Amino acid sequence: MAASTKQESKAITLKGSAELVTEFFGYGINNILYQRGVYPSDSFKREQFYDLTLFVCDNKELQDYLSKVLQQIKDWLEENTLQRIVMVISEVDTDEVKERWQFDIQKETTGKTEDNKGETSKPPPPKSKKDIQREMRDVIRQITASVTFLPLLDGQCAFDLLAYTSRDQDIPECWEESQARIIANSQEVRLRSFSTTVHKVDTMVSYKGDD
Repeated sequence: MAASTKQESKAITLKGSAELVTEFFGYGINNILYQRGVYPSDSFKREQFYDLTLFVCDNKELQDYLSKVLQQIKDWLEENTLQRIVMVISEVDTDEVKERWQFDIQKETTGKTEDNKGETSKPPPPKSKKDIQREMRDVIRQITASVTFLPLLDGQCAFDLLAYTSRDQDIPECWEESQARIIANSQEVRLRSFSTTVHKVDTMVSYKGDD
């Protein structure tokens, strides 16, 4: 009698998904800062990740800031209270918002549910870590390619990170209430999405259009 074995992809846990998504935000934020020239190019070091050459800023002050922010993002993801992360790039002298990178986060179905028609919705099939990171790589590639259509950023720019959480979520001491900082007369471009089967992240960039 012949016997066979079948290797199945393990379903990713909430904690594992939070780690992968936080990792993506770390590389994604650094990539945007490099591509958009918010920090000088010589302040970045090269790293190989997602089968890509990525740039990570080695400015210690920025590293410390991002480390604290990413840890908080990870905690919110594990609590399923984070709905959106927005990276705002503005001109230092005028505080005018030039670009707004928006990452919408949805919690995916993890068990069988019924919709309003009484039909059963099954959870998404499990994915390997490699497949998830391949989807993340495709988003990073699109961010890199965005320099072909985004307007040149004139003058010195700075960035802010906005987090949208559940209304009953306590605000940590290092965060403060903020306006949405929407761009008037903006152009919007939707990029790829990725899914861990626990979290789905949709990406969009908006930028100042012609007045």
